[in-house]
Amino acid sequence: MSFLSRRLDGVKPSATLAINSRALELKAQGYDVINLGVGEPDFDTPQNIKHAAIKAIEAGATKYTTINGTKELRKAISMKFHRDNGLDYTVDEVIAGTGAKQLLFNGLMATVDHGDEVIIPAPYWGSYEEMVIFAGGKPVIVEGHPDNNFKITAAQLEAAITPRTKWFMLNSPSNPSGAVYSAAELKSLSEVLLRHPHVYIMSDDIYEHIIFDGIKFTNIVQVEPALFSRTLVINGVSKSYSMTGWRLGYAAGPLALIKAMITVQSHSTSCASSISQAAATEALNGPQTFLESQSKSFAKRRDLIVRLLNEIPGIHCAKPQGAFYVLPDFRGIVGMHAKDHTIKSCEDVAAYLLEEAQIAVVPGAAFGIPGFLRISYPVSEQVIESACNRIARSLSKLKK
Repeated sequence: MSFLSRRLDGVKPSATLAINSRALELKAQGYDVINLGVGEPDFDTPQNIKHAAIKAIEAGATKYTTINGTKELRKAISMKFHRDNGLDYTVDEVIAGTGAKQLLFNGLMATVDHGDEVIIPAPYWGSYEEMVIFAGGKPVIVEGHPDNNFKITAAQLEAAITPRTKWFMLNSPSNPSGAVYSAAELKSLSEVLLRHPHVYIMSDDIYEHIIFDGIKFTNIVQVEPALFSRTLVINGVSKSYSMTGWRLGYAAGPLALIKAMITVQSHSTSCASSISQAAATEALNGPQTFLESQSKSFAKRRDLIVRLLNEIPGIHCAKPQGAFYVLPDFRGIVGMHAKDHTIKSCEDVAAYLLEEAQIAVVPGAAFGIPGFLRISYPVSEQVIESACNRIARSLSKLKK
């Protein structure tokens, strides 16, 4: 009899975290590794947020809070949704947790029974699929074609829905593609969902404020208010406020669902860090003007990396509209070889770049899109240029 639970059957470790761990190991060994694998802004946490955390520590706010977060934080979250999205939630319809990832997990664990189906557009953040499997559900992957900027259509969504469908997961701006669904596209998807009232929507808005080219962020509830009672909106402070290590996410949705998520959380992590909650309260209530300039900085880096990657023979890189990732097509490299290396897949490309160029990237297969690589670019322009030069040099050594 196996010591390990069968619940883990089919659940794979996070490819992104595995690549990051390997890159850190090589750096510790003295290798000059450029890590473009992890999705983490290089900006520091704003000073007013740091000061709020220090003030909380000095005031002795170092004890347990209520499981779903302090009332001050939940009020700030509620006000944020009203201010930024025109959505009105009471403080009881809001929950804070240890990162947006935990709230995604809580939502699935609270609702998914064995055999329930969860529709996930591909390419997707790898943890979506693994969380669904862990909860006992069945991921239903719907491919967003590169020719449609990696987005799915209403017809594809309609074809994927069955009587067993429990959730439709939507991430816009997207990790890993940076794709952004327009209001018109969301309206088409919402029309399908209105015809299937048994399907709930999980809207992952974590990259809300990292959006380019004058595009206005819109989520599906803003486009179709009739979906309000069937949607769990998930967000957090990690990406927009450069607070990845603070581990603070939040969600809002139907009261019965939020209560169920609180029950799940009460037996796992309990409350998020009281200090992180104080910092997040300041993040949401404090000045927001820096978000625009930060987004412009990411857009400038996006333009640079897209241009440099497209100058490398055999690579095509689409121009994303949000987040801080590019998803270049490396299928033109498959079949090539150099010395002891034969490139048969995107995993081989990633392994070759790590060994030959000391560049850490994540294979697209981890995101449901083989043949592509996810490259995270929240690094300096000098690092981007150096990385692309290394990639070009290493690929030039490959032969047909």
